[in-house]
Amino acid sequence: MSEKTLSDLLLAVRRRFADAGLEEAGSDARHLIAGLLGLSQTDFLTRPDRPVTEDEERLIEAAVRRRIGREPVHRILGRREFYGLELALSPETLEPRPDTEVLVEEALACLAGRAHPRIVDFGTGTGAIALALLSECQDARALGIDLSEEALETAMANAKRLGLSERFSVRRSDWGDAVDERFDLIVSNPPYIASAVIEELSPDVRLFDPMLALDGGADGLDAYRALAAQADRLLKPDGRIALEIGYDQRESVTDLFGRAGFACLRAVRDLGGNDRVLVFARQG
Repeated sequence: MSEKTLSDLLLAVRRRFADAGLEEAGSDARHLIAGLLGLSQTDFLTRPDRPVTEDEERLIEAAVRRRIGREPVHRILGRREFYGLELALSPETLEPRPDTEVLVEEALACLAGRAHPRIVDFGTGTGAIALALLSECQDARALGIDLSEEALETAMANAKRLGLSERFSVRRSDWGDAVDERFDLIVSNPPYIASAVIEELSPDVRLFDPMLALDGGADGLDAYRALAAQADRLLKPDGRIALEIGYDQRESVTDLFGRAGFACLRAVRDLGGNDRVLVFARQG
């Protein structure tokens, strides 16, 4: 049996992360250890003398090496919480970020007062956005669209684990090409990073998030062009479109949808003060 305690382990891992140049060394160490050992964050304060077994040490050591290699903590754990839901991750899914919860809030506002709304989530990935909406709207149904079969399998598995699979379905499609229904809400966090900028992203993102979910084409707007071109036939007459955007894309995305016949109803910033979500409806 190892003589190392939980406090010793946390200190050692934090130091190694700091020495490796990880910016959130303390937070990464706590979340990684807690996630792998089934502990809460308060356990570090209330149970600092908890013994750590040799098997636990080996488990943590393997994970620490992966994190020093810049693999994100939640990818190592294989799951991440989003809007109060625990979602499994896979290599073909984007890791849902807290900023995207702003999109969920705006989408919920779009659904307020609608009976039995139909939602389509383009680029569903883990299913994070659609499943968050279904968890809040008990009479809604959602269709998750993705080009990756693995992503669709991950989304459906998440829906089943959360008890939402009866109201959630998935379909492989290149945006709306294989979709002919009409919806009350189109929602999407599409790839919006310009191709030339990909190499400038942090290794945590560039090496571990799927390129399909990052690369938005030469100017980062390819996905928005596809959605703007198809939105009219996919949206019910009084439907809404809620989209996540890059911090500098408010004007360009608004113009794209304006030329397709849609007016921007709301532009919402995230907690960092950056433009994050645009909500559209048909003009007039």
